[in-house]
Amino acid sequence: MIKILKYGKETEASILAQPETAQNIEDIVADIIYDVRKRGDAALFEYCRCFDKAELTELAVSNAEIDAAVASVEPRFLEILRKAAENIRAFHAQQKRQGFQIEKDGTVVGQKIIPVDRAGLYVPGGTAAYPSTVLMDAIPAKIAGVQEVVMVTPPRADGTVNPVILAAAKIAGVDKIFKVGGAQAIAALTYGTESIPKVDKIVGPGNAYVAEAKKQVFGKVSIDMIAGPSEIMIICDGKTDPRYAAADLLSQAEHDKMASAILVTDSEALAYAVQAELEKQIPQLKRSEIARASIDSNGKIILVADIDTAITVANAIAPEHLELCLDEPMAYLDKIRHAGSVFLGRNCPEALGDYFAGPNHTLPTSGTAKFSSPLSVDDFIKKTQFIYYTREALEKVAEDVAYFAEAEGLTAHAKSAVIRIQEA
Repeated sequence: MIKILKYGKETEASILAQPETAQNIEDIVADIIYDVRKRGDAALFEYCRCFDKAELTELAVSNAEIDAAVASVEPRFLEILRKAAENIRAFHAQQKRQGFQIEKDGTVVGQKIIPVDRAGLYVPGGTAAYPSTVLMDAIPAKIAGVQEVVMVTPPRADGTVNPVILAAAKIAGVDKIFKVGGAQAIAALTYGTESIPKVDKIVGPGNAYVAEAKKQVFGKVSIDMIAGPSEIMIICDGKTDPRYAAADLLSQAEHDKMASAILVTDSEALAYAVQAELEKQIPQLKRSEIARASIDSNGKIILVADIDTAITVANAIAPEHLELCLDEPMAYLDKIRHAGSVFLGRNCPEALGDYFAGPNHTLPTSGTAKFSSPLSVDDFIKKTQFIYYTREALEKVAEDVAYFAEAEGLTAHAKSAVIRIQEA
């Protein structure tokens, strides 16, 4: 049963503590990465047999497989995928950056926006299939102008990929798809193998082994973030229907036994009503065992004196998803400093963001919303600066540049500026 805690000086530390998620898997992941670097495709085939129970002769998903998958998906679901993709494109198109150029007195300075050449998308395929992740990861990359988008996802035991994953990839414009998952997939994208090309950026969520692999390869390749278990925080007053609050808490609890679902309210009556409602709803879920473990281990209902205190708690925890189930949610939006994505009002369940509204659902977790952002078009671009000076423009500043360099003890820097304005 979910815990009900009163927020105060005595309970603050325990309430604000992040769930323990650390696992001693560093050495295992390091060995997998080394093995893939050394043996390439042979290692990947072996890991597919070991972890996915799949006997593969080819890692790449063929166009025929993709076409057959699309044809097998229910037409209504295909239409919903297309509608969601349209919303995601519309939102992320507004994020596209333009370079700039400043010209003044014989000088030109500026910045170019350049997409990475090749991006790798990791799409989980373990306990559930997530076509939404395909759309959320691939569409921003395409809008950014990435030349080649490569997707990896674990195969099923029969060697196939879930058709809805392939359908979403087709709709999103993924260029290449490979049947490989886990830490070995991250290693393959980082270093390349005979079949899988090396990429410049890896994005997408995964289990603890995938997260650890991304952590270990960072620097050889860029990554989006080290994603932890799913999180939701709901701030609500006594007017909120407890059925809604319980359902929204469970929408994240069903993801993972380590997921965190937190309700913050100034109504003790609502707190106990939600606690009771959770006990009604959990047995009705297909993933009830997972949701039960999450709620019992990491779930919290926090009683606060008022909604302003609830906002303080939210900013301290910096949740991945934050719902403001209040009459005037916009009045509090500017007070939210740390959250991955904010859901405003009583008619905005977190599921809207997961699937359909348009903003990205790949969000910072474990308190990292204090310094990081949702996945966006910016994740797939890099910036290059440029500078141009005429001789006359250099003559005006060369002595200043040299003086600055001398102050840092770098005489070669100083000479490189003044030598151009001195007579031979």
